[in-house]
Amino acid sequence: MIQTPDADLDVSDIIQADEPAALSTSALDLNSVLGKDYGALKDIVINANPASPPLSLLVLHRLLCDHYKVLSTVHTHSAVESVPANLLKCFDEQTRQQPRHEYQLGFTLIWKDVPKTQMKFSVQTMCPIEGEGNIARFLFSLFGQKQDAVSLTLIDSWVDIAIFQLKEGSSKEKAAVFRSMNSALGKSPWLVGNELTVADVVLWSVLQQTGSCSGTAPANVQKWMRACENLAPFHMALELLQ
Repeated sequence: MIQTPDADLDVSDIIQADEPAALSTSALDLNSVLGKDYGALKDIVINANPASPPLSLLVLHRLLCDHYKVLSTVHTHSAVESVPANLLKCFDEQTRQQPRHEYQLGFTLIWKDVPKTQMKFSVQTMCPIEGEGNIARFLFSLFGQKQDAVSLTLIDSWVDIAIFQLKEGSSKEKAAVFRSMNSALGKSPWLVGNELTVADVVLWSVLQQTGSCSGTAPANVQKWMRACENLAPFHMALELLQ
């Protein structure tokens, strides 16, 4: 549990995901995904730089709230001079109406001057997970969405493309990404098949962060962008940039 907003990451327990369940709310087996000890809240703690908000993680937080009882909190590290008001309220004004132990998942976001977004869970001796793409993979895994080996490889590839080519690559590399996206989205509504995956969440986030989602994007990409933003979690995250 977090002692103070300025404390080092200290998380109570590891999130268990031994028996994945279906993504739909009706089929989600919370006992399988989060373990049976409801008396111990499962905590996720994320350090993120307010100068580059990790939109994909905010989208995934909203999706998690649709499936779990999530206790959401936002803190600012003492070394950060100021954080925009919209980022301080990125989880809305959550009123804690239940005892802590009745929540299934704790999601704490600390705005901190870090070079890369970091997440820590479980025991103190575990190293944090670094990078928006890697953390997004972990958070999406909590939905227990089942994929075959080919789909999983494609999803991982898209996440890496988003981080290393679209976010950090040259203009030539970015143009190649758009062509690949346009081709994939000409065959299915989402990047990997007929269901939203973490690939869509991370690609969308990077496009917003880099300002690459202009009207010059290929037609299929623009249609996909609209489909993403028609979903409430994406729309809410997008408002944080305004």
